[in-house]
Amino acid sequence: MIKFCLKGSSGLITGASAGIGLEFARQLSEYATSLVLVARRGERLQSLRDELTKLNPKLIVHIRTMDLSCDQMIVELCDWLDRENLSIDLLVNNAGLGDMGSCASSDLQRVKEMLAVNVAALTSLTRLLLPGMIKQRRGAILNVSSSAGFLPIPGFAVYAASKAYVTSFSEAIRAELRGTGVIVTSLCPGPVETEFQQVARRNHSGQKRSSPKLSHVAVEEVVRTALDALASDKPLVIPGLIMKIGMFIVRLVPLSVLRLASRFHVSATKSLPR
Repeated sequence: MIKFCLKGSSGLITGASAGIGLEFARQLSEYATSLVLVARRGERLQSLRDELTKLNPKLIVHIRTMDLSCDQMIVELCDWLDRENLSIDLLVNNAGLGDMGSCASSDLQRVKEMLAVNVAALTSLTRLLLPGMIKQRRGAILNVSSSAGFLPIPGFAVYAASKAYVTSFSEAIRAELRGTGVIVTSLCPGPVETEFQQVARRNHSGQKRSSPKLSHVAVEEVVRTALDALASDKPLVIPGLIMKIGMFIVRLVPLSVLRLASRFHVSATKSLPR
């Protein structure tokens, strides 16, 4: 088993301006020598850079304001890394978009952007940075997936499917990279209190997906658990005891039973007052 030492790492974090990505930046600032923070909101990235350099004056923080749904920007990001001679040995593919509601009524442009960020950008960044990691025989990739990827979820269909891709992709390249010195871990959190669900709601309406509070895990614990798993070369991590048990059961349940449960869920949702 290969163990990745976080101390002295050079990391790149996507979706670093809020939520899980922001917390990754905060916790990695204790170990890393340099961080590249990528997100669409430049002002937030600047504030985060100020915060991190106060916490660790020796830390070098680069910020890149870009929209990862644009494939050309991903190429430009990697070209910039080459020009700056920045060697990345830790990639945190955290950026992600969600959309709550039926697929038939979804905004097609939003769906395209979600797939571009959740699937295409994650895959492209991994592909472009892997050769350098393999060459130096040191590297780690942490792909932020979701427990939603373990089962189809009506009203969250495209998002759940995109996360199923992330988990499957992570497992496959982990096997391909065996013996190269590069490790891959997928993080599959359940409900986490971040801005994600608010942004995923269409038109910022009152539409909500409720989940038991017992299943919620604090963002600090999610990131701490993920980094521990990465350092220990674990293939997959589900933060929180309740979610671990729940997802273990879900993966044992036959698909026919899940289909029946989905049918009842959709019927109950349609009967709710708007």
